Amino acid sequence: MIELAIDIEGLAFAWSGGEPVLDVPQFQVRRGESVFLRGPSGSGKSTLLGVISGVLAPGRGRIGVLGSDLGRLTGAERDSYRAAHIGLVFQMFNLLPYLSVLDNVLLPARFSAVRRQRARPDAESEARRLLAELGIPAATVTGRPATELSVGQQQRVAVARALLGRPELVIADEPTSALDSDTRDAFLRLLMAECAAAGATLLFVSHDTALGTQFDRRLSIAEINLAEPHREPA
Repeated sequence: MIELAIDIEGLAFAWSGGEPVLDVPQFQVRRGESVFLRGPSGSGKSTLLGVISGVLAPGRGRIGVLGSDLGRLTGAERDSYRAAHIGLVFQMFNLLPYLSVLDNVLLPARFSAVRRQRARPDAESEARRLLAELGIPAATVTGRPATELSVGQQQRVAVARALLGRPELVIADEPTSALDSDTRDAFLRLLMAECAAAGATLLFVSHDTALGTQFDRRLSIAEINLAEPHREPA
């Protein structure tokens, strides 16, 4: 029997008063699989990731994530579940402007004992290693707010935060949009290596179709989402 990290059936989602953004009869991702999801702006990619990560509640349907149905959880329960089990790279990074680079990366360990215990050898050492491998200068790690870094550096900090504590599912929404080609390639090598070492599942959204060759499976959002494309809220 194939063990699934993501098992969606009959998913529907619409913003209040709007047309349906998602109509997904079925979508499954195996544990340990890496999946590349492509599609134009407004096609529902970011909304789908929001539902799978528990940031958004579905209108209807079963949202199985790592064996739990997120549709049956309260908002607070979804937040707790995400903190413990899901590493999420937001499209807009969502770094806290009043925290240092290191403290932003350490947030999953602050919010979840599970992530803190899974960090090797400890949360701070793992955070510093991830930042170094992503090319963030050691001098910037504790000395300044994360939002004072360049856009590309902020994106890499967001990725380090998502990987901290070896989450079982990593969800990345356009994580290479602000990276140059050399930094992008180094980032992808690290991402794949970290997910492989942890046995984690990876769901990766990007407009850059050239990246798809490095994944186990590639698909278009149109293959799973039957709703008509339209612009999603920013």
